[in-house]
Amino acid sequence: MKEQAAIFKKTYEDYLAEIAKIDLTTLPERLGVSVDGNEVTIPFFGILHKVSAAGIADPSGAKPNHAICVVLSKYLLMCPTSEPDGDEWAAYQDFEDAAPFADAYRKNVEQSIAISFGGKLDELKQACKLLNGGTPKGINLPYDLAMWFVPLHRVPLFLLFNDGDDEFSTQCKVLFEKRAEKFLDMECLAMLGMFLTDYLKTAANI
Repeated sequence: MKEQAAIFKKTYEDYLAEIAKIDLTTLPERLGVSVDGNEVTIPFFGILHKVSAAGIADPSGAKPNHAICVVLSKYLLMCPTSEPDGDEWAAYQDFEDAAPFADAYRKNVEQSIAISFGGKLDELKQACKLLNGGTPKGINLPYDLAMWFVPLHRVPLFLLFNDGDDEFSTQCKVLFEKRAEKFLDMECLAMLGMFLTDYLKTAANI
């Protein structure tokens, strides 16, 4: 445990050192963040986090858990210099570098949501509303529920859910825009899916 804590601390400090080198004035338009001096405010699932070379803080001023720190750091550090193409939706496993994480993503995100909310469609709908999930307009899909979320301004998620019946098991997909790979690496994209899963379960008291 001490060794892991030391690794997390070193990783965190390395990210802060890299963030200190960024020209923050270029970020608001490209990432949907706000900048005040040397501090960046990033909405993460609607919760404002402050990031600077001095540290990362949630609304209470506390340091978030390590996974959130990694995702927010990568979001700033990977910011593309030009607008990437690829606004079509893609399954996680379809990304070129997703293979090492694909099985875990399927189990810990899509299968986990399906198992947790099978036979509980109303509970899932309510949990989505609590997380400010939006219903896509003008899109008619053959799913019991289709909701999109914005964990980060440039990396939305699309949840597709079909409840099970006597013939078919419950099915769930959590998709990304294809260009998401330009804003976060595969490990961080998987983390976003896992955060969504955890937040939905918490909202539904599961």
